[in-house]
Amino acid sequence: MILDKIIELALLEDLSLGDITSDTIFTPENRAKAVIRAKEDLVLCGMETAREVFAAVDPQVRFTPLKKDGDDVKKGEEVLALEGRTLSILKAERTALNFMQRMSGIATAARAYAAVGKKYGVMIVDTRKTQPGLRRLDKYAVRTGGARNHRISLADSVMIKDNHIAAAGSITAAVAKIKSVIGHTPKIEVETTNLDEVKEALAAGADIIMLDNMTPEQVRVCKKEIAGRAIIEVSGGVNKDNLEAYCQAGPDVISMGALTHSVPAKDLSLKIVQYIS
Repeated sequence: MILDKIIELALLEDLSLGDITSDTIFTPENRAKAVIRAKEDLVLCGMETAREVFAAVDPQVRFTPLKKDGDDVKKGEEVLALEGRTLSILKAERTALNFMQRMSGIATAARAYAAVGKKYGVMIVDTRKTQPGLRRLDKYAVRTGGARNHRISLADSVMIKDNHIAAAGSITAAVAKIKSVIGHTPKIEVETTNLDEVKEALAAGADIIMLDNMTPEQVRVCKKEIAGRAIIEVSGGVNKDNLEAYCQAGPDVISMGALTHSVPAKDLSLKIVQYIS
């Protein structure tokens, strides 16, 4: 399972040679209770991933969720409680927090961006600009926050981009080649950068037209040209500061790399609250 591999690699970064500090201070008989708290307001995400981290280190650690993925959590609130070997809690601490902090950061941003899109009837989706190796987790966090997923892999849908067009010779040639091979059922998306390319994509029979790195005003012009003949996706350069302006231009979908490639992690911390023995 892919999550098992991700967790295994993450734990190896910390524990391939042991934990010189904890292994020196504590014995396997020492036990403790701990909690993880939010240090800022956030949309929680990554609870099951954290559970699997602690289980991979020590299946006997008791993991008690106090919140669930998708919950709005306020600064200072406890999100989960732990009880078990002190060594196990400390060895799993950073890896579990790293996952939860990144995933909560993505979910928090997704919640905010999706709310803006909803006001205008625009679907907010992610891209493949994810942390290498963590795409499944990044995209799960996007869904947890309320936004939607675009492609997870290159096999998921047809998207003819600039380099496909350059190598094929034209939008028309690329679309024709796709249609001659895959038939009529899959939707075909074509990336365009100007009005002439939009017209060519429409003439070629594109089902979805991506308006790449266009201004909101250019989007309005292209929307008038498309006139409902294809789904309109806006992509490139969209961020929290200009998202509303792009939504007002009237696309059907806005894809945002900013959902995953540059979202700050949210701050959570683990604290030992009781030393049992």
